[in-house]
Order: sequence, then C-alpha cells, then structure tokens
Amino acid sequence: MTPKTITEKEIVGLSSTLKPISEKMQSWAEKSIFLKWGVLSRGKFHCLECAHSWKPNKQNASCEKFIKCTVCEGRLKMQACNQVHFKEVEYSAVLDICQGYQVVRIICSHKHMKKNFSPSYFHKEVMQHWINLKGEVRTMSLSTNVFSGAYDAWQYYSALEIRPKDFQNSPKYRINPYKIYPNLKVLPVLKRNGFKSGFYNIAPQILFTSLLKDSIAETLLKSSQASLLSYYLMSHEQHIKENWQAVKTCLKYSYKIEDFKIWEDYITLLCWFKKDLSSSAFVCPENLNEAHDKFVAKKRQLQRKKYLLKMRSEILKAQKVYAEEKKHFFGLCFKEKNLTIKVLKNVQEFMEEGDTLHHCIFTNEYYKKKDSLILSARIDNRPIETVEISLSKMELVQSHGMKNNNSPHHQVIQNIMKKNLYKIGSRMKK
Repeated sequence: MTPKTITEKEIVGLSSTLKPISEKMQSWAEKSIFLKWGVLSRGKFHCLECAHSWKPNKQNASCEKFIKCTVCEGRLKMQACNQVHFKEVEYSAVLDICQGYQVVRIICSHKHMKKNFSPSYFHKEVMQHWINLKGEVRTMSLSTNVFSGAYDAWQYYSALEIRPKDFQNSPKYRINPYKIYPNLKVLPVLKRNGFKSGFYNIAPQILFTSLLKDSIAETLLKSSQASLLSYYLMSHEQHIKENWQAVKTCLKYSYKIEDFKIWEDYITLLCWFKKDLSSSAFVCPENLNEAHDKFVAKKRQLQRKKYLLKMRSEILKAQKVYAEEKKHFFGLCFKEKNLTIKVLKNVQEFMEEGDTLHHCIFTNEYYKKKDSLILSARIDNRPIETVEISLSKMELVQSHGMKNNNSPHHQVIQNIMKKNLYKIGSRMKK
C-alpha cells in the first residue's frame, strides 16, 4: 500500500532508519526459540542438533517422547515420523524506540534440519508495529500469498509496506511471538503505566496499545492481576467492562478469580438479582462454584413461578379437554411389590413428570394426543419411568426414565403393562 497520510509517510521514513536485525539477535533466536529434535531411523537415534547418531541402549527407548543426546547432551523431542528433511518455524520479537514510537519488530525464523547434518537457519523481519503515545498503532508487513490456506504465508522477497488501519482485525496482527529479545527498549510512559518486563502470554503490540489507551488494562496490570489482564485482552473484553464494579471489588479485597467464565456467569446472576456489586460478600465468594449453583437454582425457581403463572390459563384450558377425553381411564392403577403404575390425572402432573425425569412429555404436549394414554411408574411416589400406550392398537409404545434412558425396573414395568393391557381395553368399551 502506498503511504498517503502524513503519519503513514512518517512511519515509512522512520522504518528505513531502523538498524537491520543483527547477527547477535539471530544467534539468540537460534538458541532460544527452537526445540532440539531427534529422530529414530533404521534402528539408530539421530540428533538433528549436532548430527550425532547412536544405537539405543534399551529396546523400549524408541517409545520415549524425549531422549538425551550422548554428545551435545541436549534434550531431544522425538519426531513423530521418519523423513529426510525437517523444518520448524517460530516467531520472536525485538522491541525498539524510534522518534517517540514504540516499535515491535516481529521476526519469522526457520530452522531446517536433516539427518547427519547441522541445522541451518533463515531469519526475516515480517512485521513492524508502530505505536504512538496515544496507543494508536499502524503496521508495516511483508505481503502474503493470498492463494495459501495459511494466513502467514509470507512472500519473503517482498518489502515491508504500510498496511491500512483495519489491519488490526487481521489474524496476522495478533501473531504472538514465542519469545522477546531480552534487551528491551520501551517507552517511559509504558513503564509509568505498569509495564515492567512480563508479557503474560499477551502479544506485545496488544499489551502496549492497551496500556496506552485503556485504563482498565493499566489498573489490572498495576494490581498484579496478570491472569485477569490476559483474559480481558485475549477474550471477553466487553464482559469485563460491563462488570467493572465487580472487578474493582475483587481488586480491593485481593480476590483471585479461579474460573473467569464461571465468575462472569455468577456476576451476571448477581446483576439479575440486583445485588450490590461493591459488596465482597457477594462478589468474592469462598466457594465460587457453590455460590454460582445456588443462584442458578434460585433463578430457575423464580423463572418457574413466572412461567407457571403464565401457563396457568393454558393449563386450565388443556385440562378440561384432557379430562373429557381420558376420564374413563382415571383411577387405573397397577401394583407389584413397591412399584405402582397409574394414569396421569391432570396436565399439571405432566409438567411435574417432565421436570423430574428431564424428558419432553410436557413440552411436546403428550396430553393433547388423543390416541395416547400416559401412565407414571413410581416407587415410593417418586417417578422412575413414563409409559405411553397406544389406544387404537392397544400396545405399549414406549417407556422411558431419566433423560429418556431406561431405569433398572424397565423390564418389570413392561411386563406389568403387557399383563394389564386388557384392563385398559375394558375401560375403552365403557
């Protein structure tokens, strides 16, 4: 992209004044960002780091994921397959300052390995993130192969070019380098806003821009809430903003959040119940999961009451029709030892049965089916299975318990029903 604005032209001009990536930086990357690899080939271990090869001392050594080279003593990760050439690609970053800009220089490094040969390396600067004091960022990057399935298929022969403002929405912008070159050059304002040396698995360009323009990120970093900061910047940013009062309460009482997703759901429940988010008694529970489940159950209970009030008129209408159609079968009851099977008398019982056994007898309105007779199999008045009988065919259609699974008494229930089908038929004649 051709630079058009004053800022774009300034960044392109300053980029040309930056020193190229030095041999010292490349040497550091070769030692720091790559794993050491080994491969088993034709009964021998091959170190792809120092080119040494040797026979294993024990038979089960070939099954190990890591081995130690007998010459360079490196801890080698074993390649999953045996082939001629091996390649590893990793990203690193160099932090620089240029004319008031914080510059994050992203380096893509390739390590080429082959059995019996020392590895060779290739390094290329693929991106530069230029961040001003307001936290605004513009990026220069190499071109990529648009026909590749990978978003970072760099065209290494191309030059660094300025990218549009919406480049921040590209996955290339969010590339997080594996390691940062230890000689950090950082703007003083970033140190003032809480940055020391840690990145907490956050891409430096994302961390720096947030510290310069987002007071929430600055507060979290200064409060040593590194895990919450990482969660805030890498995932649910909007939720943290919505629940900022609750977050401040956690910071005030040094409360460590164990599970951010559960905690966010818990705070949403507190908001629903209009609880005080500045109270540590609510926001900072000793047992987060227990408190979460307690409010979930409470909310379900209240929602259920509202639902029942709404459904009451509909249930009353449905009850009249159901009672008229099935009144001949009311009172039918089959017993064997402690097991009782009886006809459901009203629509309310359909709802209770569905809630207890977690199936769709109520939601799918089985009480409206003219050809079906629904019975409840119970032990000590506790539903264990729901039974459906076809009145036209006079046969057992289905019998299911919790979550539509069969109970331990499934076969006994079926036998009882088959023996008593004639009683249901006799009621139909009446």
